[in-house]
Amino acid sequence: MYRRCIMGDSEDTSLDKDSPEVNRRLTMKYTKEERLDIGRRIYNGEISRYQAAEIYDISEQTARDYMRLYRDAEQLPPKRAARNTIKAPSFQTCPAEMEELESMTKEQLIQELVKARITEARLKKGYEVKGDGTVILYGNGNTK
Repeated sequence: MYRRCIMGDSEDTSLDKDSPEVNRRLTMKYTKEERLDIGRRIYNGEISRYQAAEIYDISEQTARDYMRLYRDAEQLPPKRAARNTIKAPSFQTCPAEMEELESMTKEQLIQELVKARITEARLKKGYEVKGDGTVILYGNGNTK
């Protein structure tokens, strides 16, 4: 239960914290136990700091500070958000392709190298030619 006193009024008005009439600017701040509870809920992923800001009528930064307060009080490691990391494609050839390349003659290797360079040049220009002669365009304009 929170108590508020408006300057100039002689009477104290008691309000329930769940009451929609509570104005946080006129009421006392959250106790340390309440801050730790808010921080625990954020740290454990029950609510986000943005949801906590709406629910408890605090800023996102304050919600983040409450989470850090809880983390430090409980001596927990920092939470890291799951990052979407894009891995670079691997250009290593698989063992089956290596064996195939090792069994080729010098002329066949040169022919494959020429094909690969032509394909690379076409892809740089924005198109690809399939085995049946169909052309696939990848861009509308010049990429330079």
